Amino acid sequence: MRVIIAILLMHLAGGVCAQSTAERSVLDLSSKKFDWLIAGQADSLEKILDEKIQYIHSNGWVQNKREVIEDMRTGKLVYRKVTIKEVSVRLYAETAILTGLGTFEGINGGTPFLLDLRYTEVYVRSMKRWILVSRHSNRMP
Repeated sequence: MRVIIAILLMHLAGGVCAQSTAERSVLDLSSKKFDWLIAGQADSLEKILDEKIQYIHSNGWVQNKREVIEDMRTGKLVYRKVTIKEVSVRLYAETAILTGLGTFEGINGGTPFLLDLRYTEVYVRSMKRWILVSRHSNRMP
């Protein structure tokens, strides 16, 4: 009986570790995404954006993958600094939903901005890697 209990406990602990590893992977990827936005690394960002992504900004502006990358390359939308204040992730099979709160600083069409935003990012595991399929942000008062 002790052997069965020990095996069950090891199995449960393994599941928790695997979940923590997946959560950490998504959190790390989201953090890298912000680093790439700030550094203007469009090629890195392009690799994690799904072909059908909807990137919804706090002003209601909706972009697809091509538009996000093009605006980054042309300098239309430039991120100068991103400070994340809180972030969490929930896993559902091959889907991860990340929610966060942060301060975003940059330039949009030549106009500087400084915004506190609450945001949601949806990642899907495809071919053993996470890709961003949806992003939405809301301004905080």
